Amino acid sequence: DLHYPLRRQRQMCIRDSPSSGPSTNSINHPALLVLADGTLLRGLAFGARGTAIGEVVFNTGMTGYQEVMTDPSYAGQLVTFTYPELGNTGVNGQDDEADHPHVRGVIARQLAPLASSWRSEQDLESWLVRHGVVGIRGVDTRALVLHLREGGAINGAVSSDGSPPAELLERVRQAPSMDGLNLAATVSTDYVYTWTEACRAGFDARLQASVQV
Repeated sequence: DLHYPLRRQRQMCIRDSPSSGPSTNSINHPALLVLADGTLLRGLAFGARGTAIGEVVFNTGMTGYQEVMTDPSYAGQLVTFTYPELGNTGVNGQDDEADHPHVRGVIARQLAPLASSWRSEQDLESWLVRHGVVGIRGVDTRALVLHLREGGAINGAVSSDGSPPAELLERVRQAPSMDGLNLAATVSTDYVYTWTEACRAGFDARLQASVQV
């Protein structure tokens, strides 16, 4: 009942390379991605250890991975990034769309071996570990996106805790569909408030205007 969608994917997902950027937390630790249609992809773990079940979707942006992961509109989803490398600019407290990640899992081709940005405050993997977000790297994300484009968004599981593939498939198929779920209630504020502060980023134009005055 479990299968590999592409021969090329089967080859890519079982090997690692120096460019995949493993950290000390995730070197050669196996991970699985199982879709509800029986698709099985093998890769390497990054981020927190565990199993995350949700709707597998994709994002084609070339930048802004931190903004995507903290965007409340991705609540309950496992996000596939088509851009081949994540983590090259690290993360910082000024680029969050919310005070914590809303994605349940992250699917990436590879991680940058080193964050390189003057704004970086922490590397991506440590940040994901701190927030309990499970990730898988070393898979052909573009092939996966083609699969999703042909069949539509589908429930899946990213797992790095040793769970057997058949067990993961059963859990995925028992998970509720995203259709009709009231996710807004889980990510919206509990009270009405007025925002009066400028952006925390030092290059906010409103901050510059206030200094000139």
